Order: sequence, then C-alpha cells, then structure tokens
Amino acid sequence: MDLKQHIREVPDFPKPGILFYDVSTLLAHPQAWKATVERLKDLVSAYKPDVLAGIESRGFLVAAPLALELGLGFHMVRKKGKLPGKTIPYTYDLEYGTDTIEVQDGAIEPGQRVVILDDLLATGGTLAAAVELVRKVGGEVTGAASIMELTFLKGRERLDIPFSSLIAYDD
Repeated sequence: MDLKQHIREVPDFPKPGILFYDVSTLLAHPQAWKATVERLKDLVSAYKPDVLAGIESRGFLVAAPLALELGLGFHMVRKKGKLPGKTIPYTYDLEYGTDTIEVQDGAIEPGQRVVILDDLLATGGTLAAAVELVRKVGGEVTGAASIMELTFLKGRERLDIPFSSLIAYDD
C-alpha cells in the first residue's frame, strides 16, 4: 500500500507558502492506518525499546497505538505547563526565541531504552530537544521514527541517533 496516497497536502497552511502534510486523512483510512502502525512496528522493534515517547501532539497518535502493539508503555513529551504534577523541563532555541518541552518526573526511569516518535520530521529541532530531554532524565534514546520526513529540510542531520521514516518528501 502506498501510504503517501493517504496524506492530504494542504497549501498555504498554517501560513502562505507552506505546504502542510495532513496525517488526519491517513488516520481516517483503517487499512492505511493499520499498515502504518505495522510498518512502524517493524522499524521501531529494531531499536529494542523498553518504552516509547511521543512528541505533542500528533506524535501521541503515532506512539500510543504503537506502544500498545509492541506491549510497551508510552510517555508524553509536551509543551510547558500541559502535564500535571512535577515535570522535568528542557528549553531549546528556535529560529526566533525559545521553547520548552517537558516530561513528568519519574516517567522515564534511568537506563530505560526509549524510542521517540512523531508524525513528521522537518527541521529536527523539536526531536533533537526531545532526545536531550530524555537523556536529561536518564533515559537511553536508542532511536526515533516518524511517518513522514521532509528530507529537503535536513532534520535528520541534527540528530545523533538512528532515525527512520516511512514516507519521504524530497522537495
């Protein structure tokens, strides 16, 4: 099955000149979504994770069913102030300013092998920050994966871990 056929392209979203790749049409197609999870299962299994982490918010849609399929736990990497209880933050630089992501304190145990998931890898900034956050709390990031990758933005080059994607957009 060609998963790319199930990704809707939305021009000029969220702003003029941006072509948005909408995963919601993939999620709405049961056979395509099942194939996506099965293919990600094969990729992610190679990284031998103890637990999966998903990046807010579409990464949750990828990581949670995959964790269930693999019989693993799932943890959320969220923007500051979105998780209850004590959290561990990580602040990183953006093109214009900074952003902060967090995980709940104690969610990832020291030494746990973690694979981080998102729906899309673009410039790699948020994924690289998530890697550093997991390391900060003592996790060992063994790899990362996404459904889609915008290869022309070279986000993979910002990562120092193995990375896999199912669909590549080259321009």
